[in-house]
Amino acid sequence: MIARLLAYLAFSVGLTTLPAQERKPTLPAQERKPNILIISIDDLNDWVGGFAGHPQALTPNIDRLAARGLRFNNAHCQSPVCNPSRGSLGVSLYPNTTGIYFLNPDISKSKIASKIPTFPHYFQKQGYAVSGAGKLFHGESNKQHLPNWAGSFGGMGPLPKEKLTSFPGHPLWDWGAYPERDERTPDYKVASWGVEALRKADKNKPFMIVTGFYRPHVPQYAPQHWLDKFPLESIQLPDVVADDLEDISPYATSLTRDRHVAPTHDWVVENKEWKNLVRTYLACVAFVDHQVGRVLDALDESSQTDNTIIVLFSDHGFHLGEKQRWAKRSLWEDSTRIPLIIAGPGIVQGEVSNKPAELIDIYPTLLELTGLKPPAKLEGDSLVPLLKNPKAEWPHMARTEFGPKNYAIRSERYRYIHYADGSEEFYDLSKDRHEWNNQINNKELAAIIEGHRKHAPTQFHEVLGKQSTGHKAFDAASGFITIDPAH
Repeated sequence: MIARLLAYLAFSVGLTTLPAQERKPTLPAQERKPNILIISIDDLNDWVGGFAGHPQALTPNIDRLAARGLRFNNAHCQSPVCNPSRGSLGVSLYPNTTGIYFLNPDISKSKIASKIPTFPHYFQKQGYAVSGAGKLFHGESNKQHLPNWAGSFGGMGPLPKEKLTSFPGHPLWDWGAYPERDERTPDYKVASWGVEALRKADKNKPFMIVTGFYRPHVPQYAPQHWLDKFPLESIQLPDVVADDLEDISPYATSLTRDRHVAPTHDWVVENKEWKNLVRTYLACVAFVDHQVGRVLDALDESSQTDNTIIVLFSDHGFHLGEKQRWAKRSLWEDSTRIPLIIAGPGIVQGEVSNKPAELIDIYPTLLELTGLKPPAKLEGDSLVPLLKNPKAEWPHMARTEFGPKNYAIRSERYRYIHYADGSEEFYDLSKDRHEWNNQINNKELAAIIEGHRKHAPTQFHEVLGKQSTGHKAFDAASGFITIDPAH
């Protein structure tokens, strides 16, 4: 008792020597809610060190984050398109529930999604100091859904006066060495904002800080010194086979190719741009990894590391020639699989989970990790059991949708795809990681296939919005429906 009294008197005397604004003591970590650091990366596929998507990927900073947390090797987006994917993340609802399937409209235009506060707003209401910069939601909707948003700092820019390549399509579909310095890029500025936000964070109030990076989204621009890390003659190309599309339906082929804005695989090959595109993507990934490292360094220097949950993810994957196509907007592994890493207090370190996980699981996971109750019924599942034991029992499968009745179901080993025309695909990823051999008619797998069908959605909200690339691709493919679409 005497020792406690002496310690209190010494502490009180010490306070009198400080300016008034500095006299507030820092609460012990165990008495505070954990902080949250969100790191979102746009269009990042599995070309990340531990995810083994490409042997030449250079991501030392994302890799070191994985070493201090849990890496989800089998995580998937809810839509292979930015807007619906990020909307599902924000409110933990599937596209078939909200009607947000494509690049528009915003989730605020959905009668169902608009009833649930986005997780940044909800955490702000629960006492968190929430702020962010860059891209968490799609486009300018960050102003509405991310409190204290600092801006995009230029978004997909800066852009040169003329395209660097001969591709005649969409202005964002360009690639090469640009600009000349890292400091001119939006991602460098987003990271700089994040560094400063972590330095200024109030140690007596839990924070949620969001850093949303834009690369490797097109245009695939990075300063020359990042391209120099990947000499063109050394570039390894993804594996493809000539007859890859022969065992899928005309509808599936149309849905993943017609009315898209990315270059066709034929154009890329004929114009000898495949290595250039792979090279610039790898360079963009290495560049954004460096920005992630700057933010992680700032967190460590802030003395907040031990009481901060870190979540790193991408909004969807990206094809770079796999299955003879480019960009996202498919229901195959290259388009749906995302890197997902969660680290923080009470979470296993340096381990891997192969259980199916989803972007909509992040909201309920953060709620459980911080001891908060859900604001409404969420469709995601908390990943906390896996964060404690990566091999825990996990009955869930991951689902990705690209328009009504087009969806993929991913288990720990298999992928099932159903299209609006009733056609199906089924792949055993343990034997066929490229998804080259459609096993839907394999009688030996019939029971397993039926088990995946049971995880399919039963109701589909009408398509909201119009005229985006996704809307156009969905409408174009509808011409190939030759059977009852209710199948």
